[in-house]
Amino acid sequence: MLADLDAKRLDAIVQSVVDRLPGDWLLVGGALVALWLDARRVTEDVDLVGIDGTGADRRSLLGLAHDLGLPVEALNSAADYFVERIPDWREHIEPFRTGRAGRVFRPSPTLFLVLKARRLSTRDLDDCFGLLHLCSRDRLPVDATRVLSEIAVLAPTDDEAQRARRQRLIAALGSQ
Repeated sequence: MLADLDAKRLDAIVQSVVDRLPGDWLLVGGALVALWLDARRVTEDVDLVGIDGTGADRRSLLGLAHDLGLPVEALNSAADYFVERIPDWREHIEPFRTGRAGRVFRPSPTLFLVLKARRLSTRDLDDCFGLLHLCSRDRLPVDATRVLSEIAVLAPTDDEAQRARRQRLIAALGSQ
């Protein structure tokens, strides 16, 4: 089992990525939430997607994890499967951190919500609410119509709690 990583440790890991790994990376998941939305958030891994999508990206992440004394699973590139299912995802990323060797991007608020809505665990819903609060406070744009359209085409679920979370997100987006 992986140990929880807090915002301070996550910040150091992301800084190591931009200082030591060439290229462009997309940060998603709990690590992004901890560094962008809620510094109290902890996570077991750092979900990083190589924007160029090469096998070398994955190998460099594994090597960096080893160099930092982390289990190789702590730097996770498997999120590429979910990101790449969104055809225009590259058009919805924004700079987040730049270092000596590379750059880390984050999803736009709209892409963040689309990614989270597909699974929408209780924690994902909390992350969505945190993002919507930030967008409201900082006047960041959200394409609510796009997110609502993405939710509308999700497979139906027999899970009552899942349906309730979807309805709560839909209601929150309707008030945007």
